[in-house]
Amino acid sequence: MRVTDVRGVSVARLLPWTGTGGKPCYVVGDGTGYVSRKADEVEEIQLDMAYELLGHADGLLTEPGVTAPEIHFLARRLTESLEQVQRIAESRGSRLEAALARPEPEPELKPQPASASEPPPPPQSKRATSP
Repeated sequence: MRVTDVRGVSVARLLPWTGTGGKPCYVVGDGTGYVSRKADEVEEIQLDMAYELLGHADGLLTEPGVTAPEIHFLARRLTESLEQVQRIAESRGSRLEAALARPEPEPELKPQPASASEPPPPPQSKRATSP
């Protein structure tokens, strides 16, 4: 479940951890608060662990004599890691979608310089003043 506004754009960040019973956790904010910073740190750790696990899997699967329990253990860890990476991708995709859906602020209108095709303004009369 994603928390969305009336346009269907995500307004809450999916966090990289789950709550009781595996339910998703969200945070609403501008992305600079304590929970958002902790979520960034957890995501970084999860992605680093995924890269390390892939390296371990590559090494293990090329070894001769790998046992079925070792393969099973590796498959479980890879599944957990893939679930975490999928959650990170969903969270970041929702935030990107929300950022792209925000209307851009209207630029300030600045006076345009007169173009060469426009006639020059009429000269202002200069009256002689007597002392």
